[in-house]
Amino acid sequence: MTSPTLQQIFDDAYHRDPYPTYARLRAGGGVHPVALPDGSSAWIVTTEAEVRAGLTNPLLSVNKEHAGPGFKGFSLPPALDANLLNIDPPDHLRLRRLVSKEFTPRRVEDLGDRVRQACELLARRVIDRVVSNGVADLVADLAAPLPLTVVGDLLGVPEQDRGPFASWVSAMLEPKSPSDVAAAVAHIHDYLLGLIALRRRDPDGNLISGLISVRDEQDQLSENELLSLAFLILMAGIDNTQHVISSGVLTLLQHPDQRDALRADPELLPGAVEELLRYTTPNHTAIRRFPTTDIEIGDTVVPAGDTVLLCLASAHRDPSRYPDPDRFDIGRQDKAHLALGHGLHYCLGAPLARLQIRVALEVITGSLPGLALSVPPEKLSWRRTFRSHALKQLPITLKAGS
Repeated sequence: MTSPTLQQIFDDAYHRDPYPTYARLRAGGGVHPVALPDGSSAWIVTTEAEVRAGLTNPLLSVNKEHAGPGFKGFSLPPALDANLLNIDPPDHLRLRRLVSKEFTPRRVEDLGDRVRQACELLARRVIDRVVSNGVADLVADLAAPLPLTVVGDLLGVPEQDRGPFASWVSAMLEPKSPSDVAAAVAHIHDYLLGLIALRRRDPDGNLISGLISVRDEQDQLSENELLSLAFLILMAGIDNTQHVISSGVLTLLQHPDQRDALRADPELLPGAVEELLRYTTPNHTAIRRFPTTDIEIGDTVVPAGDTVLLCLASAHRDPSRYPDPDRFDIGRQDKAHLALGHGLHYCLGAPLARLQIRVALEVITGSLPGLALSVPPEKLSWRRTFRSHALKQLPITLKAGS
């Protein structure tokens, strides 16, 4: 990378609270060369206008074939790497159309009752846990199992397999050692091979069975593409939604006026979901991109092959786009955000994610009115990487009379 001296931004202060770092970067311009924790380098894009433009720039490729020697993301086997996050047009458009035929609005709509049923059951378990132990973990007891149940139902994953799969995803995203990543990826790969073989023998009408039909009967998917799509839907569908729910609940606890307004008027729920997606984006950067030629981003020329990180979380706090951006306001009139992507890579599962977050907030505010943190906020445990900022646990209790 031909650039000025790389900025070292991923320090303890960043991991405690990244938003002051983003504000400092924006004040100095929209694009900055930074050193990543693994020793490689990247350009981080921080302003809303430039992040939004970058998400639709055809010269910014997600295909690692265009990458130079810098950061490339997870090292996945080919059978898991051929997913929508790593593929440019025209193959991206082909795969997206095929998945869209199976991942229909009707399928999501039909899951509505199941989402509510699962969430209400989990809320009752939270109450039981508090009654028994005085404390519950809203991540482990509700935010994590809800999308696991819903996405498991959508894909036809047997119930007994869902917990192990979630643990492998967690080990992959936050490994304790490099060997954990390889072991988790191997488990996921082997499991998905078995799941696809099971659904070939015993179709159940769910999403995996539909994609197998596209592969076997219509010959429009390769076997690696089929496996990679299953991997992406499971991983993204489970991990991202749970973090918005848990961070969303924490945000409401820290803003009791907004929580009380939401409890008093459920019509505010859709707006609250959008504001939480803006305010608590767990994935702070979009999937890494690589210029296919030297390009200008803002006033900066970024060489071909360098890694570009489009910082969604910084864009969401850009005062040139959002008035008073650090204020959490469920009545905010400007509902636009980039948490679910923009353009070609807009999240296919966005309707399902919104459904789960909305139902979770409605059930939690209605069924758990006395919800309160059981530890000081500074004692909360976070998964802190340069790409994400997500709660590991959310210890809560229930106060009588609230």
